[in-house]
Amino acid sequence: MTATETLHTTPLDALHRELGARMVPFAGYSMPLQYPAGIMAEHLHCRSAAALFDVSHMGQAELVGEGAAAALEALTPADVQGLKPGRQRYGLLLNEHGGIVDDFMFANLGERLFLVVNASRKHLDFPLIESVLPAGVRLRPLPDRALLALQGPGVAALIPSDLTFMGIAPMTIAGIEVIASRSGYTGEDGYEISVPAERAEALARALLAMPGVMPAGLGARDSLRLEAGLCLYGNDLDETTNPVEAALTWSIGKRRRMAWDFRGAEAVREALDKGPPRLRVGIRPEGRQPARAHTEIRAGGAKIGEVTSGGFGPSVNGPVAMGYVARDHAADGAPLDLIVRDKALPARVAPLPFHPHRYAR
Repeated sequence: MTATETLHTTPLDALHRELGARMVPFAGYSMPLQYPAGIMAEHLHCRSAAALFDVSHMGQAELVGEGAAAALEALTPADVQGLKPGRQRYGLLLNEHGGIVDDFMFANLGERLFLVVNASRKHLDFPLIESVLPAGVRLRPLPDRALLALQGPGVAALIPSDLTFMGIAPMTIAGIEVIASRSGYTGEDGYEISVPAERAEALARALLAMPGVMPAGLGARDSLRLEAGLCLYGNDLDETTNPVEAALTWSIGKRRRMAWDFRGAEAVREALDKGPPRLRVGIRPEGRQPARAHTEIRAGGAKIGEVTSGGFGPSVNGPVAMGYVARDHAADGAPLDLIVRDKALPARVAPLPFHPHRYAR
């Protein structure tokens, strides 16, 4: 951001400030980094009870019209046409080289597809999707809706529902009509709740008034997703990243591997057939010092990769990181050296996630 650019705000901006949030610029928005309790407390509370996150900066949209699912499959290797009504799925938007333009969520709401894309990429994603739509299919961005994430093991008792992980449905919460999916980006059970912007503050206040719910900011959201081994676009994924090296092969639909009829398919197929030169792995540094993004990774004195996400994991009580390393150094337990302040910090490749997922299956 330059000094002359104005940050966007979410419908909960006034509430964040009332609650004492430390606001920071993020993806063109003024967002809460943390509240007075602090990142560590917010993180651990999400793991033990329930935390409320404002993710209204994300891009929400609907794809409507006959053939919408088939049209979207031109850009993603995910199986969109095979997704049943009331279900949601993770997908990747690819460029012609097989690089990841964005990772996103899409859901089948029966008469329409519901999309959620990253805040920093929505200005690129929406025109890209529109560029492949046939006559009769329309993309309708939903800037008039907010998005809240209520996450943690305590959520199931607060919002009883028949939905299981990645289920989605219209429902009423605190007297407000919303679209809620049993999902999130913390590794915990919970909901992401799409709500009309004018009702967002009322809903947030109602959720915060529920037993055991505390507000949480971007800091805790980042440490939670890192412990859960989940990628952050711009750190762990970008337009030069192939889904295979990112260890996201599971997001490629079985039917799509038969037809190979999506943008970038040739590069993805080649990576699957030959194996990528590098792989995304989990990393556990020895000791207590964390290794941040862009830390050089060496083995035997030679550079073999770079950390893409790193920090302290409150739930595992130690530093954790993810990064890309040369394929022959990607086995669990492989020794690494992380170059932190010009010194080699011993580390090992570790299986992901660092903290077990606890989704409502």
